[in-house]
Amino acid sequence: MIQLNKDVVHFLQNQGFVVVSTIDAAGYPHNSCKGIVEIDEAGRVFLLDLFHARTRKNLEANPLVSITAVDEHKFIGYCLKGRARVVTQEEVGLHLTRAWEERITSRLSRRLIKNIHGEKGHALHPEALLPKPEYLIEIDVKEVVDLSPHP
Repeated sequence: MIQLNKDVVHFLQNQGFVVVSTIDAAGYPHNSCKGIVEIDEAGRVFLLDLFHARTRKNLEANPLVSITAVDEHKFIGYCLKGRARVVTQEEVGLHLTRAWEERITSRLSRRLIKNIHGEKGHALHPEALLPKPEYLIEIDVKEVVDLSPHP
């Protein structure tokens, strides 16, 4: 693991989701959107994976992963590369389950406020329909790539 600076941690904590890239059995990239439950400066990231599909299967065969997030308006972004493993709730404890619940509540609140202000968006509240997580993906970050253009 590498130490993450506070700017990277803060940026990722404020993202609604990140794009997670894994490699499938045929060697092709697979991308999916996942929510960050927790990230620490020690270089560990915990992601939600609610659907037990390709991402988990890919990680069980090949633990190498990248996480990408960008803010088009601020013209900044990061790609974190590392090794992942699937961890059960028993392994990570209740505080991550609570962190997930807080994230969902926050997303629902933001969507509701935007809807009240008349901003177009999803008419329903899909976050409320998401299943509870049965496991998380823990990533030990080995490299951080700053995607911001440099002069």
